[in-house]
Amino acid sequence: MQQFASVAEAARAVLLAAEPYDKVKTARAAARAWRAGRLAHRFDVEMPERPGRPERPELLPANRMLRRGRGGSERGRVAMLHALAHIEYGAIDLAFDMAGRFGADFPRQFVKDWFGVGADEALHFALLDRRLKALGSSYGALPAHDGLWEAAEATAHDVLARLAVVPMVLEARGLDVTPATVERFEAAGDKRSAAILRRIYRDEIRHVAVGTSWFKRTGESQNLALVPHWKWLIETYFRGDLKPPFNDSARDEAGLSRDFYAGVAVARDV
Repeated sequence: MQQFASVAEAARAVLLAAEPYDKVKTARAAARAWRAGRLAHRFDVEMPERPGRPERPELLPANRMLRRGRGGSERGRVAMLHALAHIEYGAIDLAFDMAGRFGADFPRQFVKDWFGVGADEALHFALLDRRLKALGSSYGALPAHDGLWEAAEATAHDVLARLAVVPMVLEARGLDVTPATVERFEAAGDKRSAAILRRIYRDEIRHVAVGTSWFKRTGESQNLALVPHWKWLIETYFRGDLKPPFNDSARDEAGLSRDFYAGVAVARDV
């Protein structure tokens, strides 16, 4: 069993684990250690500049990635599941980096929340990779891109920027697209994959809620105008576009009201 003395030590260990199931096991061990009260609320080691990564998948620039299709054929579904597995793999690092990099400035609940999110992401990755294997593939079989960690690098200096970009934009995008993806998998008769995606969707609403809540609490503690500051952060640190249609009901359930994101999308003519 892996032993960690502090929150930062545990988070760093997750980030440095390279092989997928080493990262999954380390994430679960870190979350268990926190729940059991075995980790000091101490931030005594720095987070790495880059997390560990396996030899595969090959990481390509986002503009060189092939379109995944709509998931109708088995090949298309495998490509979609692989892309989602890669997102979940990267999301493990983002959650533990959030706790280890910024946790010293927050109460213990911040670590509890983000270690919990990280453990969820590890489970999501394991479910998706198991499904890929059942379909004759596995994680690493297709290329992927490093967009999630690029977002982490761009916001490593500012917790509000990280909260704005990662849970409130990147994860919220999953709330927009997942219901239609589930429908396509069900229409193709792939009930097993659809069930996994439904499970992930429900968890991701909670993850967006965690990020949105901490953004609001932190911004209010700094006497910031929340919506204008969020929009400034997105314009400054987010490299993509906010693309409708938005799943307003799921976003609202997560506390991410339309006044945050609608104006940014309109301003960018998307």
